Amino acid sequence: MQVVQIIGALLILIPFAAAQFGWLGTTSLRYLVLNLVGSALLAWLAFAGEQWGFLLLEFVWALVSLWGLIAVLRGRPLTVSAG
Repeated sequence: MQVVQIIGALLILIPFAAAQFGWLGTTSLRYLVLNLVGSALLAWLAFAGEQWGFLLLEFVWALVSLWGLIAVLRGRPLTVSAG
């Protein structure tokens, strides 16, 4: 289980770091898919371990990633508004 946790975390952290350095866009398919898979793995592990706070965090992360992925696949670019 520890290996799966590390893989899940890396699937979230690597695209996050790449986005921060400008190497990957936060609306790219690669970013969204990696976030979805990583957060889904971690949510599953949190559920199995009855870690409810962690489950909430990762489940919502997965849902938001899925929403973004569907929007991009439908040709609706995600917009971020400041303020």
